[in-house]
Amino acid sequence: MMSAVVAARNGHQVTVLEKNEKLGKKVYITGKGRCNLTNAGDMDDLFGAVKSNPKFLYSAFYGFSNTDTMAFFEELGLKLKVERGNRVFPESDHASDVTGVLKREMNRLGVKVILNTQAEQITKEPSNEFLVQTADGQSLACDNLLIATGGCSYASTGSTGDGYRFAEAFGHTVKEPKPSLVPMEIKEDYGKRMQGLALKNVSVRITSGKKKCYEEFGEMLFTHFGISGPLILSASAQVARELEKKGSLSMFVDLKPALSEEMLDERLKRDFMEVKNKQFQNALDHLLPKKMIPVLIELSGISPQKQVNSITREERRIVLNLIKNFPMTITGFRGFQEAIVTRGGVSVKEVNPSTMESKLVDHLFFAGEVLDLDAVTGGFNLQIAWSTGWLAAMSLYD
Repeated sequence: MMSAVVAARNGHQVTVLEKNEKLGKKVYITGKGRCNLTNAGDMDDLFGAVKSNPKFLYSAFYGFSNTDTMAFFEELGLKLKVERGNRVFPESDHASDVTGVLKREMNRLGVKVILNTQAEQITKEPSNEFLVQTADGQSLACDNLLIATGGCSYASTGSTGDGYRFAEAFGHTVKEPKPSLVPMEIKEDYGKRMQGLALKNVSVRITSGKKKCYEEFGEMLFTHFGISGPLILSASAQVARELEKKGSLSMFVDLKPALSEEMLDERLKRDFMEVKNKQFQNALDHLLPKKMIPVLIELSGISPQKQVNSITREERRIVLNLIKNFPMTITGFRGFQEAIVTRGGVSVKEVNPSTMESKLVDHLFFAGEVLDLDAVTGGFNLQIAWSTGWLAAMSLYD
């Protein structure tokens, strides 16, 4: 949609082929239906957030930056707001308003939109025209072709990997698509036991042996298979390659990051003092969520029935250590059906970073998630889409 607007503004005749019944279906579900459309951080933040091939995006990000994106949408009449972590949302909190202003602008510019129509096969004719065959038997010819079909995540919105098939038919290499920004599976059974428990204001650290792979502060959630939530989704983009290499990674949650070990020890002493005649299993209510207490007690090896006043200093240290370093083992990722974005895609080595044009086929362009580009959460993946979409449209031949 971004490319269509920019190309039409530049005087091109534009046709958008859409297999769904409406445009921008994936935008409707981004940011839990609110659409986190970019991130207001600086250029270092943008490049730092991209996990695959950030250097490839140099021309795209500088050509059409996050501030350009915000100005673009505001000029179309969409009021924006910036929230925690520099995340940018429509003021209305409705993702449909993002697609709405794009659709209106496409209409104004005379962009032809063909809905409910799936591209089946694309060939390049001797005349140098592209011929797009659709599933319902139509043939459409064009001089410039842009493939912006997304990846494999959220297949229900139409991104079922078609772009990879088209790219391969033109001789492009496709790096194996894998889920990213996706929940993770853990070895321990206590994900299931604490299912539904959300932890806020915790710090998560993921390690591979002595190497630290990820550390961040925020929210996470226990599920029947393991862990999810914003911290975990972001972590999945950071640790994917290491997990593939090693097969499993260690994760530690600091349940009380605001307290130093000394402060927490004082707090434990005070809490234990207040309930000194109770059993250990009834001594942690003020400190931990209910669902977590039996699990932590089990990990501590201290009898739940033990009288609090007979807990030793060493045992208290064990409890303290578990609160500051609650352990689990990451064993894998969930599948595409739960992934927000796709890692992998059309090899960027075969695409010109200054134009988004194929290096193998003249007049063939790529933009967005179909390319081997992905980033962490926070509006960065959509910024990749806007920037590459803009650059491809600016580079079309007359």
